Amino acid sequence: MTTTIAIALHALAAIIWVGGMFFALLVLRPAAGGFEPADRLGLWSRAFPRFFTWVWMAAVILPATGYWMIFERWGGFANMPLHGQIMHAVGWVMVLIFLHLWFAPYRKFQQAVKVKDHHVAGRYLNQIRWLVATNLALGLINAVAGASGRYWP
Repeated sequence: MTTTIAIALHALAAIIWVGGMFFALLVLRPAAGGFEPADRLGLWSRAFPRFFTWVWMAAVILPATGYWMIFERWGGFANMPLHGQIMHAVGWVMVLIFLHLWFAPYRKFQQAVKVKDHHVAGRYLNQIRWLVATNLALGLINAVAGASGRYWP
């Protein structure tokens, strides 16, 4: 893999993950707000599996291409600039948040939707929303670091 391909894959994976979170929180969530609880929960229960498939791919591609760049572009961690260090640390926090989201509230959300327990499903949907909002903020920080970091003094 050349560094150019790694950078392109890295950028695409970040755009898909961060853009998807932006769309979910700032477009889809407000648009679904007028739905009845059962309809709103049904929408999310159908949307999440589609989106999370892409997030899983991004959560693999981003570290893989990131480490490629760390070693091929900067020669390892010792030479990594500040923006690379920020992206590395924040990226792993994002992955860990996603793993928690997937294995805890999302699983419980799916179970509650399956048995039509709207109250419980709504509680877990709210937890998912906060985790996604946190990851969106972190993803935007990483996007700024990635786009502007090489120009930092």
